[in-house]
Amino acid sequence: MAKLSGGPGGEPVRTQHKSFGDLAAVWSVLERLDVAGVIDAVVPRRSDAAASVGAYIALATANRIVAPCSKLAFADWWDTTAGPRWTRLSGAVLGHRQFWKAMDRLDEADLRGIEAALGARMVSEFGLDLSGLVLDMTNFATYIDSANEKAPIAQRGKAKQKRTDLRLVGLALVVTREGGVPLLSHAYPGDRPDVTQFGTVITELVDRYRELAGGVESLTVVYDAGQNSADNHALVEDSTMGFIGSLPPSQHPDLLTLPTSRYEIVDSERYPGLTCVDTRVTALGVNRRAVLTHSPSLHAAQTRGFDQTLAKARRKLIDLQAVLARGAARRDREGVQAEIDKITRPRWVRQVLTTTLTGDTPAELRLTFRSDARARARLEKTLFGKRILFTNHDEWPTADVVAGYRSQSEAEAGFRQMKDPHVVSFGPMHHWTDSKIRVHVFYCVLALSIAHLMRREADRAGLHLSVRELLAILGGIQETVLLYHDGGKGRPRAQRIITDKDPTQQRLADLFGIERYAPTR
Repeated sequence: MAKLSGGPGGEPVRTQHKSFGDLAAVWSVLERLDVAGVIDAVVPRRSDAAASVGAYIALATANRIVAPCSKLAFADWWDTTAGPRWTRLSGAVLGHRQFWKAMDRLDEADLRGIEAALGARMVSEFGLDLSGLVLDMTNFATYIDSANEKAPIAQRGKAKQKRTDLRLVGLALVVTREGGVPLLSHAYPGDRPDVTQFGTVITELVDRYRELAGGVESLTVVYDAGQNSADNHALVEDSTMGFIGSLPPSQHPDLLTLPTSRYEIVDSERYPGLTCVDTRVTALGVNRRAVLTHSPSLHAAQTRGFDQTLAKARRKLIDLQAVLARGAARRDREGVQAEIDKITRPRWVRQVLTTTLTGDTPAELRLTFRSDARARARLEKTLFGKRILFTNHDEWPTADVVAGYRSQSEAEAGFRQMKDPHVVSFGPMHHWTDSKIRVHVFYCVLALSIAHLMRREADRAGLHLSVRELLAILGGIQETVLLYHDGGKGRPRAQRIITDKDPTQQRLADLFGIERYAPTR
């Protein structure tokens, strides 16, 4: 009777468990943005391809978010998920060579056009606020062989991950102030300073923004002092958009010596303890509003950090002093002086520690040093805890200027997320040519956009979760496959069912509409 009714009979012979919830939620956003359709409109499908270019890029993006792995390992991972059921794509047609062929179809111009189209869809579908955007830059370490000449975008430079032995790929992102959703990316060789890429990013941002909003007068861009130069700022001024930046305090000593009596409370509820002086300053070729702030928490953090740096420098100088006192120096005077300079190189150390090296030959070299307590006190009084914000928004309250500048944390959080090896990760990157690296950067940034859109949607629904927490909760929703066999030679019959959901999982399932991907039998 069970067979006649169409249902499996008897006891299951075995079970399988498939990842479902996290992948289904990500796929719902990919479909909402029509990622595959946007890409396929630019690069049509080849007749001999198992799937379209858009499908391959959408799959690569989903993998970056949920369980980053190489293209060689992709098929094995894909078969552990419920994805093949609703995409009708099995691991057999998702080998690494198929991905590479799809990636080779996209050139740099295609990627710019696709990114612009998807950015417009994000704005319309999710109602993103474009009035405030944040620009920041970083680089990522790669494991590309030094002799490889097919990837000039990967170069050795100042590694922000401290991997000076590896080639780097630079990345600039422009993200929304609310939610940190990337709307514009720019990949560049890792040996180029950030400041040299600022003009390229700003020019493209202005063009992109005009397409979306018609003009840039309502736009405010936030960036840090690392992008400062007279030429870069002239470009910002000429664009007529708003800006909030910062200036190195050490370059404006006249502001640092302003008496504490001139400081006023910014906003005791939003920023407890934060005080400021609202003034003007001439910098980068213009005279603009400057908000000099003092933060007790930043002051305390800088004090602790400098004390640790100073103690470390003293220990190294004492060790070097002992070696020289024994006449055991193995280097000449220039070599020892270079070592002293290296020890005292960290910021502010040379203002407090004064070193004297005497003697000419290695056996005669002697080192003395002393600490300047007054110089240490001056740092506490004039520098620690202070920032100089630089803006053309003369009419904004100081609290809004501070809020705008602090929105840089959204871009910084995005970069930290991309350096998380477990979810929404830039690595591993097993590509060795410029074209594939640029495509890899594209879908990694797209993965970050989707992850932050998901976090933003959950936050608006009252679920305040990090990206990792959000994906972990969704990942707890599994698909169980019960396999039945009647003893014949045929394949086992399968019955699929979704595991029970707790209240939070149910809210997220409803929010992202993952029930439409659930099995029907």
